[in-house]
Formats: sequence, structure tokens, C-alpha cells
Amino acid sequence: MKTQLESQLNPSADEREAEKKAKQKRRRKKPAAQASQVPQSSSQNTAGAAPEAPAPTQPPKKKRTSPYPGQVMPSLFSRRAGISSAGSAAASDKAAEAAPAGGKKKKQPSKTKSAQPQKLPITPAPSALTSPAALGRQSSPKRKAGAAVRIISLGGLHEIGKNMTVIEYGADIVVVDCGLAFPDETMPGVDAVIPDVSYLVKNADKVRGIFITHGHEDHTGALPYVLRQLNVPIYGTRLTCGLIRSKLQEHRLLRSTKLHEVRYGDVVEAGCFSVEIIRSNHSIPDACALCIRTPLGNIVHTGDFKIDPTPIDGEMMDLARLGEIGKEGVLALISDSTNAERPGYTKSERTVGAALDRIIASTDKRIIVTTFASNIHRVKQIIDAAEKNGRKVAVSGRSMVNNVNAAIELGVIDVPPNVMVDIQKVRHFPPEQLVIVTTGSQGEPLSALYRMAFADHKNVAIGDNDLVIISASPVPGNEEMVSNVINELMRRGAEVITNKQADIHVSGHCSQEEQKLVIGLTHPRYFLPMHGEMRHMIAHAKTAQAMGVEPENIVLSEIGKVIELSEKGWRFGGSVPSGQILIDGSGIGDVGNVVLRDRKNLAENGLIVVTATLEKGTHRLLAGPELLTRGFVYVKEADELMDHLRAAAKEALVRCCDNNTTDWSSMKNELKDAVSSAVYKKTKRSPIILPMLMEV
Repeated sequence: MKTQLESQLNPSADEREAEKKAKQKRRRKKPAAQASQVPQSSSQNTAGAAPEAPAPTQPPKKKRTSPYPGQVMPSLFSRRAGISSAGSAAASDKAAEAAPAGGKKKKQPSKTKSAQPQKLPITPAPSALTSPAALGRQSSPKRKAGAAVRIISLGGLHEIGKNMTVIEYGADIVVVDCGLAFPDETMPGVDAVIPDVSYLVKNADKVRGIFITHGHEDHTGALPYVLRQLNVPIYGTRLTCGLIRSKLQEHRLLRSTKLHEVRYGDVVEAGCFSVEIIRSNHSIPDACALCIRTPLGNIVHTGDFKIDPTPIDGEMMDLARLGEIGKEGVLALISDSTNAERPGYTKSERTVGAALDRIIASTDKRIIVTTFASNIHRVKQIIDAAEKNGRKVAVSGRSMVNNVNAAIELGVIDVPPNVMVDIQKVRHFPPEQLVIVTTGSQGEPLSALYRMAFADHKNVAIGDNDLVIISASPVPGNEEMVSNVINELMRRGAEVITNKQADIHVSGHCSQEEQKLVIGLTHPRYFLPMHGEMRHMIAHAKTAQAMGVEPENIVLSEIGKVIELSEKGWRFGGSVPSGQILIDGSGIGDVGNVVLRDRKNLAENGLIVVTATLEKGTHRLLAGPELLTRGFVYVKEADELMDHLRAAAKEALVRCCDNNTTDWSSMKNELKDAVSSAVYKKTKRSPIILPMLMEV
């Protein structure tokens, strides 16, 4: 007799036949629709078994109602890769229509094309705007064999200011920021410095737009000058567009400029690129970072940023979105390096408001606060503190007035009613009831605070009953100008508080720990530090290396150099025309190194004009020479020197006449060399010599 185990392992023929009948009985109990999918076959009899009963008549096939017929439901990963439910359903409907009448369906493909998102055009911009939710369903631009993404910095490297970055692929270019820099002591008479954009002008048909990360002058200031040569669409957030609009109106360029306002989360289609606007924090409202999707991968450009956990507007930087983009993959991260040498975190802007509130509440003096005109959140906190302590607020300085008005009109800040007063009426209020917000935090000679300090302001006179709060830190190079203004204010009896005495200023740039956080969230393949001097960029590169970025993938570039990123790696691909264009009044680029050298020489050594009258034909000396000096010596106290120089000039002209020198250029050079040599022997100075010869 078989054991129970042997019966299970080696069943007899009768047992097998009984088991088969039981299975057939269970199959007949299943729904007809399911039975139609698993048809019974009469050829499945085993040896020695009785023939099966005929299969029951099958009902007509029903159309499947699953939204994913013949396909596996897309996972979250496949949705991110571009397979959406809408795309799958559309593909299955097409397959159902193409199925033959016999009931057999063609084999469904395992993958379908993703559905294109609905595009919302920005009229009349040539680009298109899509919703961020649709971004994951967009088909990526086609890669070109051997093509590379080219990144070119036209400004912002090894310097503070003049920020401008070009990203190019094939026949498309997008530009990030268009800023200016302020002149240094080697540029007398120069008003501003802007990037050389001759490369963009040459490739104007490729430029799809300029994307502005925020409204500071070092990111927007060059627009009025660049747009005269390159009229392309400009994209920016609410306040950024408001400040740009005011600037363009001043230069009479507003009507001809295509200025488009975007919101956080918007995605602008620009040729083969799509540019996503990401919320950020900085010392000005409505700052943003950018994710630029290229055919080779994502490029994240942070702009200037800090991670403020308690921002004034309550909108913290969108770190979650940066993390999502990091999971998608980031080809390159271009990041702010200004505070790369500073460890830890940058303090929140709210700490300044608390300090200002304490200072205003503790004094009965008239309070004058100076800060950057673009720091709207700082101005908002000053207004709130003044209103809380029963004071009125007046605003002085053209840029401050323009920026505050723009912020109020756009709804960036809310000002309590009956708090603001005209600067011309400040004399009607007692000191303890007034706060004046003014420009001049960098000691600029034409600023409102400078004019107050040197008694040149028509509405405000500084005295013993004034407390001046400098709510800013000097930009590198401006320390001496700020110090001069502080000394003059204190000479007139005012009390001055700087950020060394109280927490009345915080930086708008990220420190090392915030830089680490962004690098960790994005996991870039390549890292490009920007916006800083060489020491800042090197410090930022060390931070990136500590976060796991390979040293060979950290690129320290220079202005004008072309960085080419491809599937094989990166390399420097030559350079483009670059440098700086000097703005002097309404002139653009007409001041160069020669003019600057002459201006510097004029400032240091002065000018001597030599005039003489010669006989026509013979070039015999008829009158003179006479000398006119400016910035050289006080003529009335230098008779002996002037006589010596006249004699040297006369000797040179007589020599030319004796040698039959008739060429005017040669005669002027002879006269110039003779006077210059005589001046140097007597004074060891080299003023500019300007000869003027007349023929009668």
C-alpha cells in the first residue's frame, strides 16, 4: 500500500483522471468573459483519460474598459520618464481602431509617445510657456551627434558685478542676466562698465531671450545699452520686470522692448531650451533660480541666493524643487560664490528688523537710515518699525523713490496708510516723529546721504539731533568713500551706527553650509562657480569637492572662455570677443584705454597748451609762443619756470624754420618734445603737452 507521500509524488492513472475532471468542473464555474480569454482545448487529454466534454458556446467579446489595454500601468518612474496616463490611453485607442474585425488585436507596443502639454503663449513673445506639471511629459529636444552645450561667461568671473552668462546649443542661445559694474579708481569720469556683447550681436538670430534672475543693477543695469544693439525678449519676475520697466522708460526703450513677466514654476520654451523659474531668496524680493533644460541635460543656474528660513514675504527658497531636479539629473550647476569664504549660514533678514525696531524705540532723535535702494524688504521693515513707534517715513534719493514706488504699485510690499510723507515736508515734523530712508550706503558722491553729510541737501541738514544708521556693508573698493561720509556726519554732530555696532545688516548671499545644501540637492556632474573674485571661486570649488564633486569636473573659467560640455566630457573650446565697455554720459564704448590714460595723466600732472603764430609759406615765427596751463603750476608764482619753457618752445620753432621743416605734424612733435623735456628736467613731472600752431 502506498504511503501518503508516495501517492502525492506518483499518482495513478485513475487519480490523474479524477483530478482532471475536477479542474474542468472548476473552470466551467468561472465567468464567461474570463473563460473567453482562456479557451479550452480538446487536445489536452492525457494518456488513458476519457475525452473532455465539448467547450460551452462563447459569448461575443466585450471591449476592454481598462485605461491601459495591453500595457502595464505606468509607475512613478515611468511617468517621470515621459509616459503619462493620457499618452497611454491615446495610444491604446489608436491601436483599438486599427484592430481587424476578426477580434484579434495587433500587438501593442511597450512604449508610447508622451502627450504634449498644452502651451500657453506669452503674446507676442516667440517662446512658449508651459505649466510645471506638464514639464515631466515634455519630449526632450533631440540630441545632435557630436554637439556640445557651450557655456560662456561675458562677465561676473573674477569680479563683483557685470554678470552675464551665455548658454548655447546648435542654433539656439539663451542669456542669463545682463548687469553692469561700477567704475574703480582707474576709470576717472566713467559712469558704468558693461560687458562686451559683440558675440551676441554677431549671433543675434540665435538669441531666444535674456532671463533675469533678480532686479539688482549688477544683473539688470546693462539692459538699456545692450537692447540698443540686441532687441530680444526679456523674461523676469514681478518686481524684476517692474524695475526694468522703469529703467527702460527712462531710456525711452520701453515701447520697443519685449518684456515678459513670469511666475515661479513657469517654464518658458526658448528654441531647443526650456527654462523653469524656481523660487529663491536674496536681498531683493522676487529673486529666482533657473533650470535650463538642454538636449544634453539640465543646467541649474542659482543666480544670487541665500536660504532664508524666515523670509519677509514668507516664501522660502524652493529646495524641494531643486531636489526633484537633482533626481532627474543635473549636467552642470552654476552657483553664487560671493560668500564662499564665510562658514556656516547667512542670517535671516528678519534679524535686521528686530534690531532696527530696538534702535528706533530707544531714541528721541531724528533717524536717518541708509541702505541699498533695491533692498525692498529692508525698507519694508524700516517702515513697519517706524509705524510701530509712531513715526512718519520720508524717502530721499531718486533710485530709492523709484524702487519703493514700484514695489508698492506691484503689491510687493504693503505700506500702512498715513505713514509716508514727502521729503520736502520733513521740516514740519519734530525729530522724534520722523524716519528718513535714503540712498548713499556706499558713500557715492552724488547720493542723498553724501549731500546731507556735506551740507548740500536742500531738505535735510545734519545736526546733533540726528542718528544715522548705515544698514549695509561696504562693497569691496568702497570702504574709503564710506569712511569719508561717516567722518563728515560725525563732524556735524550726528551719531552713526554701522553693522559693527549692531545687527543692522545681513548679507543676501549664501555661506558655505547653504552652498553645500544646494550642491547636495542637485548632485551636479559638473560644477561652475560664478559671481565672485578668484579667491571666492576657489573657496567654492573646495566646498564642491568636499561634497563629492570630482576635482576634474570643477571648472574655473575666465571671461570670454568657451566651456563645452558633451557626452564625452568637458573642454575649453576657444574664446569669444569679451571685455568691458565703458559708459560715459550718453557715450557707449567711446572711452578706451587711451582716453583713460590721458584722464589719469591730466588728473596727476596737468596740462600745458603751447600756442604760436607762423608766417605762411616760410613758417617764420611771428608771435609767441604763449603757454596756458591747467592743473600744472600756479602761473603767478612760477614766472621763472614759465620763461624757461617759453624759451625752449621758441628754440624748437626756430630750429624747425632753419631746417626747412614744413610738415605740421613734424613741427608739432618737435615742439611737444622740447617743452616736455624742459618740464621734466625742472619739475620731474610729465604733463600733457598740447601744441597749437596758427599760420597767417
